[in-house]
Amino acid sequence: MEQEPMSEAPLPASLMVRAAAWAVHAFTGSGVVLAMLALLAVERGAWTAALAWLGVALIVDGVDGSFARAAKVKERAGRIDGDALDLIIDYLSYVFVPALFIWRAGLVPPEFGLWLVAAILVSALYCFARRDMKTADNYFRGFPALWNVVALYLFVAGIAPAYGAAIVALLAVMTFAPVHFVHPFRVRDYGNWLPALAILWAAATAALLWPGWDEGVRLGLFWVSSASAAILIGLGLLRTARGPRA
Repeated sequence: MEQEPMSEAPLPASLMVRAAAWAVHAFTGSGVVLAMLALLAVERGAWTAALAWLGVALIVDGVDGSFARAAKVKERAGRIDGDALDLIIDYLSYVFVPALFIWRAGLVPPEFGLWLVAAILVSALYCFARRDMKTADNYFRGFPALWNVVALYLFVAGIAPAYGAAIVALLAVMTFAPVHFVHPFRVRDYGNWLPALAILWAAATAALLWPGWDEGVRLGLFWVSSASAAILIGLGLLRTARGPRA
């Protein structure tokens, strides 16, 4: 009588859940590779490719927190500080590489490029190092160092370098200002439509990098992206004006 082949024994549940938790750390860590690929694209002058890699890094950063909570990473892979890992990678992909992009892509006047890059890097250090980066209701205090988004808009909108310099200087100062910016996936004031708005913004903004659109479609995508961003910024300013909800 022919015997059935023996199947491999299933992994113990404890081992499986720990492996899942470590896989989340690996997923988060992939952001540093994406930042390197973006940096290499900047060095080649491949501006669209650089922004695309930064966009993928933004997506990874946007979803890894949900994965970490689902896998209970702090309990099951607590040897690695996920918050520290996230901050290190975010500084590279949100600040360092975008700052170099803004300079090398000529989005600010070359005579002020080094000074403006220094302003980006130093102001972002304050943002990332402050213990009260977010309020109890998950709004950012000050401009949250989203220099990857700034770089994208300066590039896509074709803003003159002089205006680009003014925008960079203003946002660097806004890092220290007593204003708030919304975190679309953590703020609960507006229910599920706030993440939906963020996803709409991300889709329209990512689509702007596709070179094949005709001018009408491209303009429509730009306005959807800009309007979504304006609403998100406006919600943060509303929080500044009204204070936290009871």
